[in-house]
Amino acid sequence: MALTNKQKTKVTASVKRHEKDTGSPEYQIALFTEQIKKLTTHLKKNKKDFHSRRGLLKMVSKRKKLMSYLEKTNEKSYKDVIKSLGLK
Repeated sequence: MALTNKQKTKVTASVKRHEKDTGSPEYQIALFTEQIKKLTTHLKKNKKDFHSRRGLLKMVSKRKKLMSYLEKTNEKSYKDVIKSLGLK
């Protein structure tokens, strides 16, 4: 269920800080959001896939932690990420 390179570049193009950005909170939040969407559709079809459900819950938790960190450190960037990804 991994994302392809094309999917990653499409999702993270608007939130990258620079050309080779892979570790910024904005970038990670964008990737987690796309993976969460993909897993959610998978779990709607496969209701008894509890291993993937656990992975989904871990991803949601990580994204939430990254978003709270970003909100504390850089509120402007936090608002931009929410707006560009359609969260909240």
